[in-house]
Amino acid sequence: MRFALPAMLATATILPAAPHPDPYRPAWADIPAKRTIPFSGDAKALVRAVAALQPGDHLTIAAGTYQIDQFWDITVSGTSALPITISAAKDATVVFSRSDDRQNTVNLGQSKPVAFVCLRGLEITRGSHGLRIGAASDVWVDQCHIHHTGDVCLSANSHDTSRLFLTGNHLHHGAGHAEGMYLGANDGKFVMSESVIARNHVHDCFGDQGDGIELKQGSWGNLIAENHIHDTNYPCITVYGTAGRKPNVIERNLCYRSRNNVMQVQGEAIVRSNVVIGGENAGFASTDHQGKTRDLTVVHNTIVSTTHAFRGNSWNDRANLVLANNVLYSRDGNALFFPSGHKGATITGNVLAGSGPDAGSARGRGLADDLPGIAWDGSRHDATPATDAPFRKADPKFLWKTDFRGTARTEPISGAVASGSAPR
Repeated sequence: MRFALPAMLATATILPAAPHPDPYRPAWADIPAKRTIPFSGDAKALVRAVAALQPGDHLTIAAGTYQIDQFWDITVSGTSALPITISAAKDATVVFSRSDDRQNTVNLGQSKPVAFVCLRGLEITRGSHGLRIGAASDVWVDQCHIHHTGDVCLSANSHDTSRLFLTGNHLHHGAGHAEGMYLGANDGKFVMSESVIARNHVHDCFGDQGDGIELKQGSWGNLIAENHIHDTNYPCITVYGTAGRKPNVIERNLCYRSRNNVMQVQGEAIVRSNVVIGGENAGFASTDHQGKTRDLTVVHNTIVSTTHAFRGNSWNDRANLVLANNVLYSRDGNALFFPSGHKGATITGNVLAGSGPDAGSARGRGLADDLPGIAWDGSRHDATPATDAPFRKADPKFLWKTDFRGTARTEPISGAVASGSAPR
């Protein structure tokens, strides 16, 4: 839902609006199938049926567990007018599995490029990567359950990808590197662009690494929105830089309980209206990694941590860094921690609790008084502020028009949730 910007804020905001009225669905989402094909049979027959699909087909799969121990690569493509859909039949539980983890359970576009394909309502388990997306554009993975894999749950890191829509999926209990989603490749070898990662539930990512959602260096123009991510070994969300391309947007995510930083963003991004709780290193961290920290706007987030709430390792004398209108509460560390300084950064409209310098920000009363719905360990994570919380400190120059729940902001309230919001 879109909200009109209140007249009092119309000339104040400098942040861009989302360009599409429904950015979580591809433009071809509602095109009806030309031909619906019910499938019932064994795993080998299923592989053949998928390989025979033509543009406009919708394959609906009968309930069952399909153990496919061969290398299975889906290479069919639809068109923008005639997409292909592969889904579970109505009310059916369809499970794709393997007997070992020597190969991925499902590959998509590893042998040749694919486009305009939708996978919906499928359960994928075991194997190495549960679902590995190769050379793909205009692919929609929706409402799939991917879990208990030998490595990453879902990856798109072996080819360039664009316009992927990864929405409404449930990902958990990977092993090995154990990421929920591994998107793009190190040092920009392969990039994901102009894609949407939204409304996924990702949790219990414990392994050698274990990010919830990891978007690698060079990937650009992506939207990571309204995901619920918790209990991870590495950050719930890790985003690198874009190498000078269009920034990534990370907004309205709920992230808590990481054994690392809860959210880590290098730069070239807009981070707004997220709720971030916990973290054994920091709530939010920004540092050089495979690129330099620059062009980063962090606005209207609520970040609560027993350690440092906000840690900017590489924020001294860098270009276009903004930290505005956030609520940053630390129990045992600093609300703001800049190990090398923050010369040149714009820091305004924040409300702090914890040790460390204020950097021109206002002070709150403490977690129990101001955010009674949040627990330090993330066991409670309702970020609605108390009605008398001293959060009307936001800088009008950096106001964002909606909050964590999509509610229109009518007052200059710092933090992710505007007072009086209805439950999400």
